Amino acid sequence: TMKLTFYGGIKEVTGANYLLESPSTGSGQATKILIDCGLHQGSIFSEKKNWEPFPYNPKDISAVFITHAHIDHTGRLPKLIKEGFKGKVYSTPPTRDFANVMLLDTEHILMQEAERFKKTPLYGIREVEELMACWEGIPYHKQIEIGSMKVTLYNAGHILGSSIVVVEAEEKKIAFSGDLGNTPAPIIGPTEILGDDIDYCVIESAYGNRLHQPSPEGMLENIIEETVRSGGVLMIPAFAMERTQKLLFEINELAENGRIPKIPVFLDSPLAIKVTEVYKKYKDYFDKETMNLLKGDNLLFDFPGLKKTLTAEESKAINNIPPPKVIIAGSGMSQGGRILHHEKRYLPDPKSTILFIGYQAKNSLGRKILEGEKSVKIHGEEIPVRCRVVSIEEYSAHADQGQLLDWLRPMRTNLKKVFAVQGEDEESGALVQKIINDLAVSAEIPEADKVYEL
Repeated sequence: TMKLTFYGGIKEVTGANYLLESPSTGSGQATKILIDCGLHQGSIFSEKKNWEPFPYNPKDISAVFITHAHIDHTGRLPKLIKEGFKGKVYSTPPTRDFANVMLLDTEHILMQEAERFKKTPLYGIREVEELMACWEGIPYHKQIEIGSMKVTLYNAGHILGSSIVVVEAEEKKIAFSGDLGNTPAPIIGPTEILGDDIDYCVIESAYGNRLHQPSPEGMLENIIEETVRSGGVLMIPAFAMERTQKLLFEINELAENGRIPKIPVFLDSPLAIKVTEVYKKYKDYFDKETMNLLKGDNLLFDFPGLKKTLTAEESKAINNIPPPKVIIAGSGMSQGGRILHHEKRYLPDPKSTILFIGYQAKNSLGRKILEGEKSVKIHGEEIPVRCRVVSIEEYSAHADQGQLLDWLRPMRTNLKKVFAVQGEDEESGALVQKIINDLAVSAEIPEADKVYEL
């Protein structure tokens, strides 16, 4: 029998790490693979449990398959290398390149946190380099054989290059959804639907208890216009991947069609700037519509008035530009990064607006502002929140409850069990109930560290 163990992502959105083992074949060697190896994140950028040793021996793992480049799916890979992993890592080529940029960016944040916890850093640049040396990019639909397992990647429609991982062994098929997209997403197209031959499914549930509310048509346009009218600043805490590119794509459209006044837009995130460069490299992963837009015009993420600020000096100089202006800066949940400096300055300003465009985890600063706290602590100072607080759910890169069920529905005739992961308790619980009631399929929130025999 195959064995599946969940070492993260249980009743929490972050820390995805799943171990799948298939008993020995003729060679007498059991095959062990990991799906994702993410960082646990929450009230602090990196939770203390990231420093605990892995609950399995990294030396015994033959391969790791990565669904996508977000840090909560890749952030402990260099630590895996540090602790003796000698196998190969597989993902799509864009995921590999994005992960390289993201892990190097995260490394210095982890250095600071290690000092704070008085611990050794989780990993250094050397481990990231060693990781990249054993990381292989594979296209969608190409089957890879690892011992007794056959593994194939499908488009998850979440971010560029994101994958659903399907493992075939012992005449069974197991699908790991990774993060599924709010589909169809601009630039990357729709999530792929799998056939009805899947036996087990591990599905994300970040929005497992709700449906995205469609925002009024032209909401972004209206928010920018109101910011101009009030003479304020529009702050957008941005996730460096996918959300930022989607946003630039939309602002570009609005600007090109003369639907918004010309005002300065600052992309104040070195990470987002580097990630956007990777996007440009992988145009063959774009959907048809985006490819058509690109014909001859290479400026998908560029428009008059956009200024990309890489250095700290350029970032500080944004303060000298009088409002109205738009500032897009990391990090997406306001857990660090340059957005904090802008929030400190403009959260108290009633003329300004803060716009959330993605999931805000429990206890994060972003969640506190979104839930209406009157003042928040930034860099040890109490900052009053007097600006307007808005959220546009369409920018979420995650499937909502309806989309998750729609994705599962074609598999239901053969599914023996669905495991709901990567969601908070109530989100995962609500999705499990819906799967049981609407699809008549056995489903549960798995227990952490428990071995499930498939």
